[in-house]
Amino acid sequence: MPLRFIDSLLGPEQPGEAGEQLPDAEALDAYSRTVTAVAERLAPSVGNLRVSRRARGGRLVDGGGSAVVVTPDGFMLTSAHVVDRTRRVRALFADGRELEAAVVGADALSDLAVLRAEAEGLEAAVLGDAERLRVGQLVVAIGNPYGFAGSVTAGVVSALGRSLPTSAGSATRIVENVIQTDAALNPGNSGGALADGLGRVVGINTAVAGVGLGLAVPINAATRKIIAALMTDGRFRRAYVGIVLGARPLPPRLARELGRRGAIEVIEIAAGSPAERAGIRPEDMIVAVDGTPIETVDDLQRLMVGELIDRAVPVQVVRQGGLIELDLQPVELDF
Repeated sequence: MPLRFIDSLLGPEQPGEAGEQLPDAEALDAYSRTVTAVAERLAPSVGNLRVSRRARGGRLVDGGGSAVVVTPDGFMLTSAHVVDRTRRVRALFADGRELEAAVVGADALSDLAVLRAEAEGLEAAVLGDAERLRVGQLVVAIGNPYGFAGSVTAGVVSALGRSLPTSAGSATRIVENVIQTDAALNPGNSGGALADGLGRVVGINTAVAGVGLGLAVPINAATRKIIAALMTDGRFRRAYVGIVLGARPLPPRLARELGRRGAIEVIEIAAGSPAERAGIRPEDMIVAVDGTPIETVDDLQRLMVGELIDRAVPVQVVRQGGLIELDLQPVELDF
């Protein structure tokens, strides 16, 4: 076939063909420019963690993960399961620095932990607000899958409001409003950053939920309190009442009277618990605690913080179609 005919099929030569290189600004589309900018901004703030912990039998087992620098003087945020059963780790950064870090505090029930390295001038990431995320929004995951430092994957928020069961000893809790993303997460991404298109950290990568799906603990008002407590006190105190709960719609009459549609139903009560002492019964529906309306399990979990420990608080419940008020005195959760 004549070369002239082939040329006519291909059309006129475009910029960048025949070895000519496009300027960087033209070579990158808007999506690529956003991902590249986020990667360049956050890569110095995400460290590769090398962890050694003692397994059964006393032998040392090496593991890894990621951490996000949140202050220039060495505070870092990671997943609690990454640093479980260890007190010291090593953190490697993109600039070549390798720092020893101590575990300041860990909260297995939110899967968050804070580390501290003796360092100055680290690149601190900016924490965002996961409450502003929308399904379909671009997110970028930065971590260290399989030990490859500074790996970047991008995708979208595929779902919001997911729940993640966690446990510590005999205590169990549901982490609410977990972010689900299709940005590829692999072993070693845990503790790394999930960022929005402006490079703000909106989540800490925590788990792979399935092929092409990952989960991240959100950065929001609730988790900011946990992070602050871990930084200052090394732990996050929770109140305990001893009930198993489930969401349930209110009867229409009460829904109109209270101005809301849902409440939480008591399914089971632990023997000797504050709930049992308060006279709460299975099938009661809790509609308010300490004057705060309760519609979901998450609403109650948000209240179960240190301020309620050993303090008598009024609890409004629906029993046999009527409203009654009980006095509840939570104790500190021990696990």
